Amino acid sequence: MAWLIPLADLDLDESEIQAVTQVLRSKWLTMGQVTQDFERRFAEHIGVKHAFAVANGTVALHLAHAALGIGPQDEVVLPSLTFVATANAALYTGATPVFADITSLDNLTVSPQSIEQRISPRTRAITVMHYGGYLCAMGEIVSIAHEHGLAVIEDAAHAPGASIGGKMAGTFGDVGCFSFFSNKNLATGEGGMVVTDRDDLADKIRVMRSHGMTTLTWDRHQGHAHSYDVVALGYNYRIDEIRSALGLVQLGKLEKNNSQRRWLTAEYQRLLSVIPGIRVPFIDHAGLSSCHLFPVILDSQVNRQRFMDCMREQGIQTSIHYPPIHQFSYYRQRFGDQAGLLPLTEQVGLREVTLPLYPGMTARHVELVVDAVRLALDRGMAANPAPDQHKG
Repeated sequence: MAWLIPLADLDLDESEIQAVTQVLRSKWLTMGQVTQDFERRFAEHIGVKHAFAVANGTVALHLAHAALGIGPQDEVVLPSLTFVATANAALYTGATPVFADITSLDNLTVSPQSIEQRISPRTRAITVMHYGGYLCAMGEIVSIAHEHGLAVIEDAAHAPGASIGGKMAGTFGDVGCFSFFSNKNLATGEGGMVVTDRDDLADKIRVMRSHGMTTLTWDRHQGHAHSYDVVALGYNYRIDEIRSALGLVQLGKLEKNNSQRRWLTAEYQRLLSVIPGIRVPFIDHAGLSSCHLFPVILDSQVNRQRFMDCMREQGIQTSIHYPPIHQFSYYRQRFGDQAGLLPLTEQVGLREVTLPLYPGMTARHVELVVDAVRLALDRGMAANPAPDQHKG
């Protein structure tokens, strides 16, 4: 379908084409100088000692858990309102995800109080996700973690460039994990980054990223080594030079594009906050957001499916972020039906809609989306509520 306004769009131009062409002409395609430059520049940008480029955000999360030694019999407290990879990464190590609720319908990040309520003798770590690019209450969460002797993993997939008090997302906990998927603020198609200030974790991540090997092909090509040893169980989680080249260019655009996202978000908030039938989260949220998503919460009387259908008829693409993980079939079959466990998360799962947001949008695009929202709300309220709208 040709959308009038898509949910997301990429800022790609001749700069990315030239960067990729240079890599192809070099004939070195995997984990070389371009990747090292990307890692160094990313680390400098967010103010962290170590950054490791990897194949995608999911393997970044897996490496974080593995480097911390999380395994069977361990529990990891984390949100259910996130992409499923946040929880899957704990399962990859044999650990059990324990789901915490969000803070409120105005703040969709994980609740520190709910986290603390779910800590048990088996808990080894807390994983947070900076939903939509809005930072969690990291001061409270880090204090809880220190009090209980727990590690903190930051899923910062939505939050490159977000900060509070000058401290950047991904640098509050023991390990930070970023995704560079095609719809992210910094997009390379696939790709991710693992960051840490801890030297011990950096040593483990460096080795585990590439088969547990002590040296890389690039090291040997440069004459720094002739052979290698395998000292740990590792994985093939490497990134390639093409994606690293894209990442370098995209990193150079990040601050400008995030600034445009913030301006567009402010326009949305100004226009939507006076419209009945819809709630706008994160107004006056603390810190500087990367504004990855623009979520809204429909009133319970609005039929969400009818609302989204009407938006589609007007050429406006929308989405849902997210169906709660604990309600997916696999998780219900494995851990049992936990309906009612997370009342706020479950309400968001029924009523959230994500509106278009990307740097190429203009004030006119926002106005068109808001006009479409008004009509879709009228249509959605006129319809009989969908069955799931009555819950909660």
